[in-house]
Amino acid sequence: MNKHIFPYKWNLKDGYPANGIQSNDLNVFGTFICGGGSSMGYKLAGFNHLGGVEIDKKMAEVYNENHKPKYLFHEDIRDFVKRDDIPEELYHLDLLDGSPPCSSFSMAGNREKDWGKEKVFKEGQAKQTLDDLFFDYIALAKKLQPKVVIAENVKGLIQGNAKVYVAKIFKEFDKAGYDVQLFLLNAASMGVPQQRERIFFVCKRKDLGFKKLELSFNEKPILYGDIEEGIGSNIKEDSLFKERFDKKIERDRDFGDILERTENRRSSFSVKLCHKSNVFPTIVSGSDFIKHHIFQRVSDFEFKQISSFPLDYNFLDNNVKYMTGMSVPPVMTAQIAHQIYLQWFK
Repeated sequence: MNKHIFPYKWNLKDGYPANGIQSNDLNVFGTFICGGGSSMGYKLAGFNHLGGVEIDKKMAEVYNENHKPKYLFHEDIRDFVKRDDIPEELYHLDLLDGSPPCSSFSMAGNREKDWGKEKVFKEGQAKQTLDDLFFDYIALAKKLQPKVVIAENVKGLIQGNAKVYVAKIFKEFDKAGYDVQLFLLNAASMGVPQQRERIFFVCKRKDLGFKKLELSFNEKPILYGDIEEGIGSNIKEDSLFKERFDKKIERDRDFGDILERTENRRSSFSVKLCHKSNVFPTIVSGSDFIKHHIFQRVSDFEFKQISSFPLDYNFLDNNVKYMTGMSVPPVMTAQIAHQIYLQWFK
């Protein structure tokens, strides 16, 4: 399959769903909605997205600005699941979606050192034990009893000691009344111009008798050179960045490669070198992205396309790289949602 069903370059003003996709009557509600990457994906695939739950005030403001949801709860999911006034419309949904915060499972983080610790994920938020939030999400699924539940997370959750969490997640979903399939997917094979590997727990309510879901994507990769605009922000020529940049060779993928080769030390792997001949690397909010062919940073306009966010999305005063790095690419969600509709609901 080489045709891109959902184009990565699009605008909110063009409306939903995506061209060639029919609207359906399936209702979705989201949790950990951030700026709405997943929400846009469901709407591109023809679903009716009712809104969601978001603890971060700034993210909730951005979500409201761009989505005008029917329901928006600016609160901790631990408080939301305890509510006795959840609208009746949110019970027995067609689909419940969520991406529980995953930094404690990322291979780039502290991993086991952070498991079980209460942390403030971002300024202004309540303290949370991040690795427990997945189970709060399952508790919400048990309460609302949607037909389908989807949970997205980092690849690190299925690596090393974190696998014990996966076993517990399967067990808790089973107790909540769901059968689970686990998929490892790469956005680069799904029409997104980014190498972004993520796992998806796709859960079906046991009483519905849905067949086994098949997810396999093989769309033509979109290279960074296909979208590179040459309008990135400049960096000071007398900076240490420039000195290191000048020592790069073709095979270097980050500044860590440069330092390891030239100074025999491991450092600065978070400063990525972006090649026009490759698919763009995973957007990580804490990383820096420098173009390999010219001494410039990647622009906000490019980050929107790399993450398949609409070009006219209003980020308010928030950092575009941060928000897109924190979000599921809309086209990635749209691909999964489209298959769920075709295989389970149509």
